[in-house]
Amino acid sequence: MIKTSSKSLSLKEFLALPETKPAKEYINGKIVKKPMPKGKHSTIQTELSTAINVTLKTQKIARAFSELRCTFGDRSIVPDITILKWDHIPRDDNGEIADSFCLAPDWVIEILSPEQSQTKVVKNILYCLDHGTEIGWLIDPNDKSVVVYFSQQKPMCFEAKKDNLPVPNFANSFQLTIEELFVWLLE
Repeated sequence: MIKTSSKSLSLKEFLALPETKPAKEYINGKIVKKPMPKGKHSTIQTELSTAINVTLKTQKIARAFSELRCTFGDRSIVPDITILKWDHIPRDDNGEIADSFCLAPDWVIEILSPEQSQTKVVKNILYCLDHGTEIGWLIDPNDKSVVVYFSQQKPMCFEAKKDNLPVPNFANSFQLTIEELFVWLLE
């Protein structure tokens, strides 16, 4: 069960609060606690982030971040995996990766946890798409499926082992099938 604080506060007040584990998100003026990732969720998150980075980061095309706070519009969310194009990654004055990310992901990936509201997760993906995200994935480890949300077309569900998962145009060098995604749960 997702816990939501009934107390309304501003985004600025929320961002001044200390970070927690699991992370809390700021949605519609309320604090929403994310569930703690479990085995399947954590495995897919770690392996998928690594696989994306092996292909895209090494070519300086994009980079995948796990549990990265993204603040944009009137929300502050923590997607399971945030992928940003290389030139969209915020940098500080030293050229190092910045601490604050005040932008929507270019590609967002959420992994459904058993006690998580699918509706809440879909709303976050749709919010990202409304703010410039190209593609959002909703991975369901129990159902062995991925629903892909696009910015300008209807969502598509992928569940056949040989299905190639769509990626944003900038990530075309990254290829993954449903079978390759879920085989990580057997390793």
